[in-house]
Amino acid sequence: MTGNVDVLLIGGGIMSATLGTFLQQLQPDWKIAVFERLGEVAQESSNAWNNAGTGHAALCELNYMPAAPDGSVDPTKAVAINEQFQQSRQFWSTLVERGVLAAPETFINRTPHMTFVRGEKDVAYLKRRYESLKQQPLFEGIEYSEDSRVINQWAPLLMQQRRKGEPFAATRVPSGTDVDFGSLTRQLLDSMQRGGAEVLTGREVRSLKRQKDGSWQVGYRHTVGRTPGRINARFVFIGAGGWAIKLLQRSRIPEAKGYGVFPIGGQWLKTSNPALVAQHKAKVYSQASVGAPPMSVPHLDTRVVDGETSLLFGPFATFSPKFLKNGSPWDIVTQVRPSNLGSMLTAGATNLNLVKYLVSELLKTHKKKVDSLREFMPSADGEDWELLNAGQRAQVMKGGKLQFGTEVVASADGSIAGLLGASPGASTAVSIMLGLLKSCFPDRIDEWEPQLRELIPSYGTTLSPDPAAAEASLAATAEELHLTV
Repeated sequence: MTGNVDVLLIGGGIMSATLGTFLQQLQPDWKIAVFERLGEVAQESSNAWNNAGTGHAALCELNYMPAAPDGSVDPTKAVAINEQFQQSRQFWSTLVERGVLAAPETFINRTPHMTFVRGEKDVAYLKRRYESLKQQPLFEGIEYSEDSRVINQWAPLLMQQRRKGEPFAATRVPSGTDVDFGSLTRQLLDSMQRGGAEVLTGREVRSLKRQKDGSWQVGYRHTVGRTPGRINARFVFIGAGGWAIKLLQRSRIPEAKGYGVFPIGGQWLKTSNPALVAQHKAKVYSQASVGAPPMSVPHLDTRVVDGETSLLFGPFATFSPKFLKNGSPWDIVTQVRPSNLGSMLTAGATNLNLVKYLVSELLKTHKKKVDSLREFMPSADGEDWELLNAGQRAQVMKGGKLQFGTEVVASADGSIAGLLGASPGASTAVSIMLGLLKSCFPDRIDEWEPQLRELIPSYGTTLSPDPAAAEASLAATAEELHLTV
């Protein structure tokens, strides 16, 4: 393919699919192309088995609401994450209504979100968290219990064979969800193709060169046969997971200087044993180990992938120098530049707890991993669980710090942008891409606002300050996405 397009999206994951869908809805006359290096789309972080798939809404993830040194808890970040997820729900609801997405059950299912903790300190913390969140409209329906009989009704596997006398507590939000981001990505890209976009697999981008007219000449090669090609684009988005840093560096935009990434992989324990699956319908999160990154918070999850229900426990951190599951072992080295070397060394030196944690995880045998599972599920039998490799995450390093979260890096003129980072990632892709639209298309965002309000009714506002609006939004999206009881 040699020619010109208005928009080139590099990477066939949920971020490119979300941005491409937005632009196709807003500017149906624009010519859009998607390049994916692998033979199929949604094979890296967007693949259902490579991510947590929680529909991150801060309903159960404790790292979004840590306790302060004085023991107090601040719900601000948790509420903000939930607000972002509501934008995703509204967007998906509109796309279902318009026929862009298929039956909601093909990508989202109602799954209660729970938090389970042990020990007096964590029980006291969870109670304070609950008291704070139950006042928030978007957390309507959150429940709390320290009663083993109640928790056993919520999630029997947590209570079977549990030692008596141990303090424990749980919260539960019945309206939580499980999202298959692989299915969602494929459906969005299929719809884009029906609308005229080109989705091309087996295309690996090798160079990005700014042209005199402000557009970008993108050099690529076919992964089969290695035939080279070129394409010109007025706007380029790099949604290539961990490889985004490499492509941003090749673009030579000054905004990418100073950034580095640190890869962290993961593994799950998985079971499809019908007897176990039938007893657990929930996503249950707990506290992270000391030094563990947020993406490694342990959880026992119900997962629905391609219509099949299974349970996952983990993730267990692994290490690989690759930035992608299908990346290069030289990735961690080839990203080094004079502008980011000092920052990366400082980040490494100030995160020794993380290094210690990674080493301890790498030394865990299958038996040790099952032992970790037994902290959640005392009755676990290792014979029921198999090890499954998850995806690679590239954590952002900037200014000598390791940053957890996602960050859009864009050129000053808005002609190119890339996404770095991980969690909460996919669940908040809609919010992230709305921010990108504002920063990269400032001359069009006002013109697009009426259409954006049709796609996302709460666009430009927040739901939390208005309980009636929050209740109406939750009810409407639950109805459209078939999430009601």
